[in-house]
Amino acid sequence: MLQRIYDWVDERMDITPLWRDIADHEVPEHVNPAHHFSAFIYCFGGLTFFVTVIQILSGMFLTMYYVPDIINAYESVYYLQSEVAFGAIVRAMHHWGASVVIVMMFLHTLRVFFTGAYKKPRELNWVVGVLIFFVMLGLGLTGYLLPWDMKAYFATVVALEIMETVPIIGESLRTLLQGGEIVGAQTLARFFAIHVFFLPGALLGLLAAHFIMIRRQGISGPL
Repeated sequence: MLQRIYDWVDERMDITPLWRDIADHEVPEHVNPAHHFSAFIYCFGGLTFFVTVIQILSGMFLTMYYVPDIINAYESVYYLQSEVAFGAIVRAMHHWGASVVIVMMFLHTLRVFFTGAYKKPRELNWVVGVLIFFVMLGLGLTGYLLPWDMKAYFATVVALEIMETVPIIGESLRTLLQGGEIVGAQTLARFFAIHVFFLPGALLGLLAAHFIMIRRQGISGPL
């Protein structure tokens, strides 16, 4: 059935050459676990992407039930966990995935650094990877407030106070994110918009650039 659908689409869109150009490429011997035990360190990038996909899919599910205002936010999260089928599981996946993706990305960054994969001609890809890392940190910060419980509230207050100490732009940055004199309705609305729209858009653009450069430059050689 799937083959028939693929053939029908391919007959009209000619997608096979495009798919082969993306999927059919030679993998270097040093990233093959059958030949080199150390090849496992090259899996961190793929694992990071896999967890990122889980975060996106689980986040899309959560937004179907989440209400981004200070009156209903906590209640909507409680309803999701207690009443929605598999809601608690999906929220747990999203919650723990936020930590796992940072760990995987940190390990991937260490691998790139210690194997010298950031050197010419991959300097720009290293810069893009660092930007992705900061976007992920931003997603973690903005997502932490959304349950709107006491822990999330006071953790965000502390984070904004720390942010205010940044030279030159700190005060303006806090005002932009906080949206008022206190952490309140405007803060929650802004964090939700940044978490769901702005940062995911930036993330998808950076990931596309990251993968295009990997595809053109190939996987870096061994140390």
